[in-house]
Amino acid sequence: MPSAHAGPQQWITPTVDPAAVARLAEHLHCPDAIARLLLSRGISDPAAADAFLNPTIDDLHDPTSMLGMDLAVARIQQAVRSSEPILIYGDYDVDGTTATVLLKTAIERIAPKDSPAIVTYHVPHRLREGYGMQTSILGQAAAVGVRLVISVDNGIRAFAAAEEAKALGMDLIVTDHHLPDDAIGIPYAVAVLNPAQANCPYPFKSLCGAAVAFKLAHALLLSAAETADDPEARRLRLKRSLIPSFLKLVAIATIADSVPLEGENRIIAALGLRELRNPVQPGLRALMQVAQIPFNRAPTATEVGFRLAPRINAAGRMDVASDVVELFLTKEPARATELAEKLNRLNDERRATEAKALEAIEGKLATRNETAAGLLAECIILDDPNWHRGILGILASRVVDRTGRPALILTHEDGHAHGSGRSIEGFHLLDALTAVHGEIQASDALFTRFGGHAHAVGFSMPSERIDLLRERMHLYGSARLSENLLARPVQCDAHVLLGELTKDFFDWLTLCEPFGVGNREPVFVTSNLTITAPVRLIKEKHVCLQLEKPGEAVRFSALGWSRGIDWPARCSEMGLDKGSLIDIAYRLKTKSNPQFPGLELELVEIRMA
Repeated sequence: MPSAHAGPQQWITPTVDPAAVARLAEHLHCPDAIARLLLSRGISDPAAADAFLNPTIDDLHDPTSMLGMDLAVARIQQAVRSSEPILIYGDYDVDGTTATVLLKTAIERIAPKDSPAIVTYHVPHRLREGYGMQTSILGQAAAVGVRLVISVDNGIRAFAAAEEAKALGMDLIVTDHHLPDDAIGIPYAVAVLNPAQANCPYPFKSLCGAAVAFKLAHALLLSAAETADDPEARRLRLKRSLIPSFLKLVAIATIADSVPLEGENRIIAALGLRELRNPVQPGLRALMQVAQIPFNRAPTATEVGFRLAPRINAAGRMDVASDVVELFLTKEPARATELAEKLNRLNDERRATEAKALEAIEGKLATRNETAAGLLAECIILDDPNWHRGILGILASRVVDRTGRPALILTHEDGHAHGSGRSIEGFHLLDALTAVHGEIQASDALFTRFGGHAHAVGFSMPSERIDLLRERMHLYGSARLSENLLARPVQCDAHVLLGELTKDFFDWLTLCEPFGVGNREPVFVTSNLTITAPVRLIKEKHVCLQLEKPGEAVRFSALGWSRGIDWPARCSEMGLDKGSLIDIAYRLKTKSNPQFPGLELELVEIRMA
């Protein structure tokens, strides 16, 4: 859904102290441009820079510092000793399915070989059950003897389910990362593990759901090590082998769930990506194979986010997410290949469904632009009964990318609307939904359920109340979505010369990975470049510019991929041709064709010099 209009001309580049650049570059023995990049990200202390560029497993926080961890570990150990059946209640996305795998594996690891743990799992069906714990499923579990339920990536607002578990005589442990309800608090449970809850001393608050489950898994394994014949040797094996192996799935979930890649999240992602090189587990290996990710190197965060994660999510969006759990648990290569190929087919189906919906959305957005309302300072709300519930979040993300506005996308089923929302930086979407919902239990309350966090939400409501939602969100958004918030200036990191863009510079740049939310891929600015050849079209929708700095021998290709910007239209509007003098904002990339190695530039924005 690219825009053909000229983009914003405000390019923001932080000002850094040249003396600080020189000091940091000298300490790290890195190019000045890398030191400028780190300083622009607020990393000025040499020790912090070392830790940022070279994260280790020792940088992970102590899992036992999380509020409720001691109670959760003790209750699980009791269940394992007593051979009590345990139910892990998961979720249908990447975060929830990987969390299920991690915790099930850890609980089974701490059980004696002659008395294996009895651990089952339930991953809800997105359409039939929806998000979160359902009382009916708890009733079925109680009927077969389950006395301990552990939620992963859900449960922080599951008050009815918690009461039902109590009534059924089952203990509940909640592990979640979504924001608690400020008014009601947390549900009744043996332990609630969530670094975002009040009074939790855990030093990092932005873990994804799988990472919270991983913390519980880590604490269980550490506790089990203390009773081993040689505790020190067991802890060392955990550190060198099992914990790094677990981090593979935690990294995938961290990247897929779009939590900020800063602090401990960045450490998890960096270490986990490193471990994903040449995976052994059949399911992960088969999935990487169908996603065409090579085994001879660590995948990038982009490859995980755009190749692995969509295939994992496709199961929950289009079919049953329990296939993902089976994929990551199976030890049979043939079964792994079968499941991976199924996820690949489901992802193709998801893409076709998404493309059809995006055509309708583009038409709706065009109609809005032609009306008096246009794209004002408001949250965009679009609905259509033909849109598949499994792709609403993707559609919301596409609308945000296209318009720069928060978006709520809904579909209808049997008089009820189901929605998903995505937001922009500076507009807290869960706060917005909380504000417009109204008083709890009031007759004019909007939602039958809602939850999420600042950037992403999910909700359900009676279809008849969508107009009221639009009215309330318009009032709320118009008072908070300022022009500055919606301006979408180009956030740049440093001015560099073409001559600075060497292989050594790129190698240093890769140490700043993984890039994503909270640690965005660096954008550099180079000014006064001459286009040395006519603008070349690629497949009629992308462009390639040949650029050089007058008086220098260095030349670079700059590619404009038409995703958010219609680059052929942009170049035509600006009258660009051979001899044009321009400034560019760009990302540095390696060339994709191995027969023509080297570096190239990926255009973010251009302007006349």
